Amino acid sequence: MSAQDYLEALRLGRKEYRSRTSKGIYPYLPVLDEILSQVEIVKDVNLGLVHVPLKLVVGTSTRGRTNAFAANFMPLLEVGSEFAAKWAVLCDSQKEEGIHDPIIAYEYMNRYYVVEGNKRVSVLKFYDAVEIPAMVTRKVPKRTEDIENKIYYEFMDFNKVSGVNNLWFSKEGNYPKLLQIMGYAPDHEWTDDERMDFHSAYLAFSTAYGSKGGRKLPITTGDAFLAYLKIYGYADLKEQTANQILTGIDKVWKEFLVLCNDAAPVELKMDPTADIEKKNVLSYLIPTGAKKLKVAFVYDRSPSTSDWNYGHELGRKHLEDSFPNQIHTTAYNEVRADEHASEVLEEIIQEGHDIIFTTSSQLLPVSLKMAVEHPEVKILNCSLNSTHQYIRTYYARMYEGKFLAGVIAGALTENNRIGYIADYPIFGIISNINAFALGAKFVNPRAEVYLEWSTRKDHDPYKTFWDKQVSYVSNQDMITPLNESRQYGLYHIDNDVITNLVMPVWNWGSFYEKLIRSVMSGTWKKEDDTEGYRALNYWWGMSAGVIDIICSQNVPVSTRQMVDLLKQLIMKGEFSPFDGEVIAQDGTVKSRNGVRMRPEEIVQMDWLVDNVIGTIPKIEELNEQAKPVVDIQGVASSKKDEVCES
Repeated sequence: MSAQDYLEALRLGRKEYRSRTSKGIYPYLPVLDEILSQVEIVKDVNLGLVHVPLKLVVGTSTRGRTNAFAANFMPLLEVGSEFAAKWAVLCDSQKEEGIHDPIIAYEYMNRYYVVEGNKRVSVLKFYDAVEIPAMVTRKVPKRTEDIENKIYYEFMDFNKVSGVNNLWFSKEGNYPKLLQIMGYAPDHEWTDDERMDFHSAYLAFSTAYGSKGGRKLPITTGDAFLAYLKIYGYADLKEQTANQILTGIDKVWKEFLVLCNDAAPVELKMDPTADIEKKNVLSYLIPTGAKKLKVAFVYDRSPSTSDWNYGHELGRKHLEDSFPNQIHTTAYNEVRADEHASEVLEEIIQEGHDIIFTTSSQLLPVSLKMAVEHPEVKILNCSLNSTHQYIRTYYARMYEGKFLAGVIAGALTENNRIGYIADYPIFGIISNINAFALGAKFVNPRAEVYLEWSTRKDHDPYKTFWDKQVSYVSNQDMITPLNESRQYGLYHIDNDVITNLVMPVWNWGSFYEKLIRSVMSGTWKKEDDTEGYRALNYWWGMSAGVIDIICSQNVPVSTRQMVDLLKQLIMKGEFSPFDGEVIAQDGTVKSRNGVRMRPEEIVQMDWLVDNVIGTIPKIEELNEQAKPVVDIQGVASSKKDEVCES
């Protein structure tokens, strides 16, 4: 019987050999010595006895036995050879008691290359075994900027604390994201029970994913696993049955297809669709008696205590005024991003709402989950750089207004020192800071911007400003009516007297009006049909009327005239704050003269321009209020995904 097994294995080996040679592909096992001849190895690490997934055993350490195996580890030598006889004996051992003796192997880039035990690997692969015991030595390459190298270093950190070696990602930053979703600190060493729970959950998912044809997609199973966890969470996955996982995979399949779109998984809509702008307002009127659109606004805090939500509440009221006979809006306050948020959103959906706006990035995960479960409802989240197909996100290009505020600050400062107080180090905020600094530099090459963070733990921004004799400060964009502070927009401080100069404006009313019109006109559905498997982010600016600035009479007339001219150029698309040479703090040239920085580059900024004095804080440096926001949208905790503009 073992002889028959060898014949079948030989057939599989020769088939693989012919297939590869016909395609001009190397038909034998990869040889680690040859691979490492082009790589600098910095150290060897003894990992001891490891249960190695057989799918990750891909080659041999040296060329010695290479030609005896095809690339799939099936044999190529004739039936009567000594090799064939030994292979058949191992077959008998596997059938009678199993192969238990560990092989000896090197691990490099999470792939294993056999030093001793090639035939054992071949036999176990023939019988579709899952893993093999191995005494493993890791070959650690020198750190480089190559993406595979970066991912591998993240894998080594993950493997060290988890002991998991069968999970691989195709993008940098995904191992930390996985630990974050699981609720584990980066240095948390897993217990045996935690490791067993993970293996069980991952096996259940990968089995279901494979049965749905997932392995045919050009992403790793790990990529799909992480996308699934972003929607359902790790705790829920552990409780799901096999059928529930299969159903869940069906529901989130488009998320996997977005990940396959390496060229541009995110579609940035830079302006409202032209068709909406051209149509007469009367063309959107719903006939009398038709069902009103029910629109819900979900705030994580009350507008009376949150300047951010206050701006959105003004936008909601603008909608009521703009569409009195066509829509009905309802505001839901204090919907925190906790375990009860799903229940609240479920209730809102059951109340018959057609459109739901969640105005905090903290509500993105629960919004995404509800969008997957209820595709009949349009759910949008106010955040930037989301890569999810089932939910649309929206934000405004405030960096355009910040640039103009920076121009005014640069023109007025007497000692070339300007202060800037930011809140969260998240997508969009960094471009605001950089645009402000470039605006100051535009009119004053010596201007320096001292960056402080209101969310940094145990830190007083104004102490730095006092020490550095900073008197012009850019702070939060607006305040609630109940807040008597005048520390908003750009202002001047002189002996504790605050003089307000410029206030950037988020015109959320105009934003929401245009989005509602896109639904009424059918443009929303048209975008759904034509965008393909890409996430859609609305990112409108001054040209759409959703961003503006208001100058006080304390700004000199000549400066206001210059700012008005720049504003008109920005609105016409003839000028961008990120036109021309842009240099980072470390001296790296991010954009050259005569070049306009692409929108996707602006979205993903995780660096500061050279006239900014300060840093982007790490998440552990922030207060407890900021951490949940940065966990989801932070430039420090999130890595880059490719986007494209429209």
